[in-house]
Amino acid sequence: MRETVRRLGAAQKGATGAPAYSRFVNRKLGRLLAALAFHARLTPNAVTGISAAFTTTAIVLLAVVESSWALGIAVSACLAVGYAFDAADGQLARLRGGGSPAGEWLDHMVDAAKTSSLHLAVLIAAYRFEIVDHAGWLLVPLGYAVVAAVLFFGTMLNEALRERHGAPTRAARTAERPSVLRSLVVAPTDYGVLCWVFVLLGAPTVFFSAYAFLFAATAGYLLLACAKWFHEIGRLPR
Repeated sequence: MRETVRRLGAAQKGATGAPAYSRFVNRKLGRLLAALAFHARLTPNAVTGISAAFTTTAIVLLAVVESSWALGIAVSACLAVGYAFDAADGQLARLRGGGSPAGEWLDHMVDAAKTSSLHLAVLIAAYRFEIVDHAGWLLVPLGYAVVAAVLFFGTMLNEALRERHGAPTRAARTAERPSVLRSLVVAPTDYGVLCWVFVLLGAPTVFFSAYAFLFAATAGYLLLACAKWFHEIGRLPR
């Protein structure tokens, strides 16, 4: 087991641009789960399925059960475990000698589904259980769903275009250590941070304030990132 974890550590993707939780916490959790899955003879697709099951459970609970501290803990735990397994499937694939196009497709489809559906579940909960005191606040999860979907698509598109044109991708390993400060600055955009905000569901006003802050931070980051990405993609060789 220890040797498997060591091999996984040597086969990590690059961490350029990765926010703090994803980089320092979730990747390590994924490494441990990938090692366990390897010794349990699970396939990467099975690990993706486990990730999807935990995430789906959290989203359904959020939409149908009235907000409480117990619900918040359950939702956050399921989301965090699902996210850890999401980090494990790719690591397991590399440990087994490389993934398949079908496996990569499945992983991205699950990610795309959760990216927007989580915020739509917040919208449903906010409306059904009157988490907010004014209907205008319902625009926050709607906006978050759009921002999250565009950010996910933009990130994937950037990687695909860079790879097609022979430019280094964010996943490429480099000798230079990625900036720790940058990882901390962009932490509010981290899906892992979002996962744990739901522990505040027992205090709806506090939860929604934190959720709205993450939305504003992510929207601001997306605006700045789009300008940067457009400039970078424009410099790729034709």
